[in-house]
Amino acid sequence: MATKRNSGYIEKFRKKASDAIDDGIKKASVAIDDGIKKADDILDEAVEFGAMAAGQAKKTGSELHSKAKKEKDNLKKRGAKKINEGITAAKNATSNTEQDLATLEKLGKLRKAGVITEKEFQAKKKKILARI
Repeated sequence: MATKRNSGYIEKFRKKASDAIDDGIKKASVAIDDGIKKADDILDEAVEFGAMAAGQAKKTGSELHSKAKKEKDNLKKRGAKKINEGITAAKNATSNTEQDLATLEKLGKLRKAGVITEKEFQAKKKKILARI
């Protein structure tokens, strides 16, 4: 019975982690889109200054496009990094939870065998459950 409950808890945790990752991906996508929009706005403003010499306008537009591309690339890299950090954290949390549950089972067996006392078991159990 306890295993089913623990398994359900792990699945809920995995679902929350998956939802958090999906949310992170959505936020990264929005940030990238915002960066591109900002870059497009800057380019639009550059076009409005049509009185500039043709060479200067071309140079400015090229620089702005380059900056926009760099900003887009930086946003993508930062977004991918955050997503990977989230995935790693979720994997580590799941792995640690499974290890903690296995440790808890072993402690229960030690208590039943009389190797540790009920008080020792409860203290260890409290620490493990606090981490989960």
